[in-house]
Amino acid sequence: MRQKIIEKLKEIEEKENIKILLAVESGSRAWGFASPDSDYDVRFIYIRKLENYLRLNKMRDVIELPIDEELDINGWDLQKTLRLLYKSNPTLFEWFTSPIIYKETAFADKIRNLMMKYFSTKKSLYHYISMAEGNYREYLKGEKVRAKKYFYVLRPVLACRWILEKGTPPPMLFTELMKAELPEALQKDVEKLLDLKMNSPEIREIERMDRLNEYLDREILEIKEKVKLLDNGEKVGWEELNQVFLEQVL
Repeated sequence: MRQKIIEKLKEIEEKENIKILLAVESGSRAWGFASPDSDYDVRFIYIRKLENYLRLNKMRDVIELPIDEELDINGWDLQKTLRLLYKSNPTLFEWFTSPIIYKETAFADKIRNLMMKYFSTKKSLYHYISMAEGNYREYLKGEKVRAKKYFYVLRPVLACRWILEKGTPPPMLFTELMKAELPEALQKDVEKLLDLKMNSPEIREIERMDRLNEYLDREILEIKEKVKLLDNGEKVGWEELNQVFLEQVL
């Protein structure tokens, strides 16, 4: 599959007349809890030729391919990427720390060296706790729930705990988050759930895990209260991001 993805990315470069600067896996495969039938979530950052950034009618800043059973591929233009980095977009921090890389240029390391300057504890916490709360309400309230949905609540909750304790972006791998932030009393339950998730179809349903739900209930409420007490942090200038953009297009 890796070679198929790399070939697909080359096709996109030729068809769209772009250069891909970074292409990675995101989602469950990058987080380390893919099911046997999980698709591949490929995300990339691209740049167009200089003249495309000097036109009055702006071009779209995303490229999205039709989703099929195997592949979900889309990418962001460099301008969009840098503007979102300025806003401390957590998705970007995940892309740049993905353990599965399909294509990489010197640009990627340059951004990794800059990223912490734009990391906002408050914005990241809002992102992850909103994700956790939304998924919890929608998917984990019934008597039977899909096993995979626990991880779409657990991971953002543990990510919040990591950010609150360490003040840095959370690691991609769920097992690293789990060992660092999940209470020891729940570790075995979640390890069993993880094994089930990775060896069952995406649609596998299980009985609701009340003890785990109680933990998630408490954590979501507590984290939401902690976020309210945080300030917005210091503003950072655009200079370095503008310089990165110019280096790539000129």
